Amino acid sequence: MSEPLLRATGLSRAYGPVRAVDDVAFTLPEGGSLGIVGGSGSGKTTTARIVVGLEHADAGEVRVRGRVRATRARGRDQRLARAREVQLVFQDPYSSLDPRTSVERVLRETLRLHFPDRDPAPRVRELLDQVGLDARAADALPRHLSGGQRQRVAIARALAVEPAVLVLDEAVAALDVSVQAQILNLLADIRQRTAIGYLFITHDLGVVRCVTDEVLVMHRGRVVEAGPTATVLAAPQHPYTRLLLDSVPRPGWQPERIAAARKELPSPQATSPQEA
Repeated sequence: MSEPLLRATGLSRAYGPVRAVDDVAFTLPEGGSLGIVGGSGSGKTTTARIVVGLEHADAGEVRVRGRVRATRARGRDQRLARAREVQLVFQDPYSSLDPRTSVERVLRETLRLHFPDRDPAPRVRELLDQVGLDARAADALPRHLSGGQRQRVAIARALAVEPAVLVLDEAVAALDVSVQAQILNLLADIRQRTAIGYLFITHDLGVVRCVTDEVLVMHRGRVVEAGPTATVLAAPQHPYTRLLLDSVPRPGWQPERIAAARKELPSPQATSPQEA
C-alpha cells in the first residue's frame, strides 16, 4: 500500500492534569477530505494545531508523504519548506490579514517569500480566479471585503504556497448559511482539480456531511468513533456520536433532554480509526 498523504499516530498532549489529546491516530489519502468533529473541549482544535505545528505533541508523530514532520524547523529554508507541507485557514480571516495590505499584495508577498525566482503576477491572477475573486477585490483592503470574500483571500493565500494539506479550523462557522455553501462548493471544486488533502475541524455535522469522505469523532481528547462519513452519520455506534446528531435542532428537538444525556455519557474509550 502506498503511504498516505498525511498520517498521525499516537498523538498526545496534556496541560497539567488535563489530557487534551490522548493517543489520536488517523490517515488522510492524497486528495482526501477528513473531518474531525466534537464539542468544545473535545481536543479537535488541539489536534489540528499539532498537525500544523502550532502545538507540540508530548508523544506521537505526524508524517506528510511518509516524512516525519519536524516539531521545530531550523533556519529559514526549513521553515518555508515546512509551511509548504501544511497550511491553516482560520475561522476569522480578518485577524490573520494585514488591514493595511491589499489582496493582491498579500498574495504577491506570499509568492515572493516562497518562490523568489518566479514572476508572481500570473500566479496571482490564477489564484484570484481559482477562489472566485475579481480585479476589484484584488485592489481592496480587507475591511472593504465581506466575510466570505475575506475567507476566499485566506484560502487563496494558503493555496499560494502549494501545500500538500489544508487544515480548515471552523473555516465557515462565522459565515452566513448561503455564504457557507459558496465556500464549501469552492473547496469541493478545488479538491476535484488538485491533489490537495483537506482536514476539516468543525462542530457542524452539516459541513462534515457535505465535504468529507471520512470522519473522526472526538470526546475528551480521544477518538471515540471513526469511519466513512456517510456510515458514521447514518448509523452511529458510540453514544457521543449519537448525542452530537441528536443535538442538531429540528422539529421536536428537546435541548433539556440533550443536556441530561450529555451528563450521563460514560468516559470515552480509546478508539483508533482502524478499530472504529
